[in-house]
Amino acid sequence: MSGLIGHTMYAVLGSKAAAHRRLPVGPVIERHWPTYLAAAYLGCDIQTMPEAICVDTGKEVGYGTVPLDKSPLTGGAVRPFHLSFQRTDYRPRDIHAIFYGRSHLTFGWSSQQRDLTLPWDHLPDYCAAVVEDAIELYGPGERPLAYVLGWMTHLVGDGLIKSIRPGVALRLLDGTYTPKNRPIQDLVTFHEIGRKELRLNWPALLTDLAETPVESIQLHAMRVAPPRGRLARAFPEAWCPQQQDLLRAVLEENRRYLRVYKNHVLDEMALQRSGDGWECNARLRETAGGLDYAEMVEAAERAHFRHALWQIGEAIADLFAEVVQLVPRLRELPDDHGPTWANLAQRWVCKG
Repeated sequence: MSGLIGHTMYAVLGSKAAAHRRLPVGPVIERHWPTYLAAAYLGCDIQTMPEAICVDTGKEVGYGTVPLDKSPLTGGAVRPFHLSFQRTDYRPRDIHAIFYGRSHLTFGWSSQQRDLTLPWDHLPDYCAAVVEDAIELYGPGERPLAYVLGWMTHLVGDGLIKSIRPGVALRLLDGTYTPKNRPIQDLVTFHEIGRKELRLNWPALLTDLAETPVESIQLHAMRVAPPRGRLARAFPEAWCPQQQDLLRAVLEENRRYLRVYKNHVLDEMALQRSGDGWECNARLRETAGGLDYAEMVEAAERAHFRHALWQIGEAIADLFAEVVQLVPRLRELPDDHGPTWANLAQRWVCKG
């Protein structure tokens, strides 16, 4: 699975798995749902910006770091998009090289930074340190904590779907995470699982998460801020506060462009009724080797795609549970929403 649809779904499932286990982070997530979902995507994918500008229309097109030879709007020429900051122009690939490893921790570092890759078995300790600082340094509000929890879902989801760590048994057309498979994963996730099974209102969900503000805890988690707190004590290396202004500009750009990009995604996910049933976007069909939508659904069923998603949701809850054990103050959070209205009515309604 790829991008916005995939990581939003991982976060939704991780939340459900956490609630099922009655982990104390569950209610925090529910109280700050858009912030949690925003971090599940923008907490890591800092390349969320245009790749190019359509010369014919002047509109932004594409997605940062994905090459674009012609405009998807007109078929005409494009010119490269640059993020201008303090009299320097940055291409999305430049931003990716500077910050991507810092947000993903366990992979994605540039060749010059490869020695900073965090071993997977260090991830719970790293996340626990960030959670502790979210409470101690960025509290007492819960929004920074919810943001960190959402960011953690991306780390787990990417690690599993990209086979950086074992744990997902999924083989669709030609493997697990391949260009041919991703349209199948996104479309089936959006329609069969998201809309039909989970009753998700995707337009509302994506609009809400796109409108959330930048959370300063992200700069801290990426160590692009002055070193402090438990994270600086446990992981004192690789801090680069001199880049915090650039990163904040990048995070603002991520949110600005997501408000545009989410509409492109929703349009691409749309199905059209045909004489044979429902049909998907022609470009996605071509990418998936010519499969029509019904054939994509069948392929996902044969590959036990839902089981792979269940594995990711469980793995997210596993990381949440490990962090709860490492941060005792999380266990002091209320593990439910308190008495229901029915409970109160039993005690409060006059009997006589």
